[in-house]
Amino acid sequence: MDDHEPSAGRGTIAYRGRGDAIYLNLTNRCSCACEFCIREFSDGVYGEVLVLDQEPGVEDVTAEVERAFMDGPADEVVFCGFGEPTMRLDVVLGVTEWLRLRRIRSRLDTNGHGQLLNPDVDVPAVLATAGLTAATVSLNAADPETYDLLCRPMFSKAHRAVIRFAELCVGHGIETTLTAVDYPGADPEGCAAIAGAIGAGFRLRRLARPPETRTSEGGEV
Repeated sequence: MDDHEPSAGRGTIAYRGRGDAIYLNLTNRCSCACEFCIREFSDGVYGEVLVLDQEPGVEDVTAEVERAFMDGPADEVVFCGFGEPTMRLDVVLGVTEWLRLRRIRSRLDTNGHGQLLNPDVDVPAVLATAGLTAATVSLNAADPETYDLLCRPMFSKAHRAVIRFAELCVGHGIETTLTAVDYPGADPEGCAAIAGAIGAGFRLRRLARPPETRTSEGGEV
């Protein structure tokens, strides 16, 4: 076993889902406890177990990306696992720079709490400097009260912070899309209006439903 090979049972770091993309699972920690989160009923997606025994470092992740590319090309590499990637901002930045040097498109799939989680860093600015291509930001509700009920964030005034985070990403030239899950109360039309007002795109995500077995064969990323 080489120095960067994950130990047995560690959980998947790099995996493939729908489309030509490689997804990266950096952490299982999250600053939300969303009612509709797939983690409520599954230990993974696309047949991959994403529950980590330990969090990977930059070299662990880049080694897994290289292995994933051995199975075929990918259009982009996406930070999207069983937790909020910006809880490991240093790893996101290190891997993004590594991808930029190799001219590989990168995307951050985030709950938009990056600035709340890293208050001493201008997070959209450092992501842009590192070379992040795109960000998909989960808004999930058009008003703060519904957001708090559905997403159960650990921060107060998180809804406003999510919108501001996305707005700053747009301002730094990062391709930014706000998303909402097709879930009662989410108000996708209202979320789309917010996205339009800040110059971001919008996408409605399909709700992942509990499968018969514990590990889901699907998911929306």
